[in-house]
Amino acid sequence: MSDSKTGNKVIPLPARKDKDGAAKAARMSERKWGREAMDAKGYCIVPSLLLHAQARLKMTPSQLAIVMHLADYWWYADRKPWPSKKTLGERVNLSPRQVQRHLAELEKMGLVARNERRSPLQGKLSNEYDLSGLVKRLKEIEPEFKAVEDEARAKRRAVARPGFKNRARTGSGA
Repeated sequence: MSDSKTGNKVIPLPARKDKDGAAKAARMSERKWGREAMDAKGYCIVPSLLLHAQARLKMTPSQLAIVMHLADYWWYADRKPWPSKKTLGERVNLSPRQVQRHLAELEKMGLVARNERRSPLQGKLSNEYDLSGLVKRLKEIEPEFKAVEDEARAKRRAVARPGFKNRARTGSGA
């Protein structure tokens, strides 16, 4: 779908049949951010795990910002994003050379792969960025994050039960 006023392409999320579906999420996002903000440039879907695992992935704030902007260009699973380093730099207030360095570091970390694009008429084009390394890494660490969440949830349930006694207390008068 294309917005004729702005030229933005917006891909509507399909409504899910359960009551906590995409339509409800879209309405809640509009309530939080305002319809104008949501409609201005659309929105980007990224897993919260990426934000929670930033330190674990050893990503600097600038690297995370670049990945978030790459994700904003990644609309289809089978079509990788290809923004220019100049465009990424303008979005995150870095020079194209700084963006290039951060992308090289992300590539060394195995989170992003840069693929050269060429055109017979135009020569070298902007790189295509493959985030499958990041996706794979998030899938690998997700069970550990889930286990910690499950353990915390079980502890919260236990402490809420009648008769719970904190066994961690020492006998030193507390």
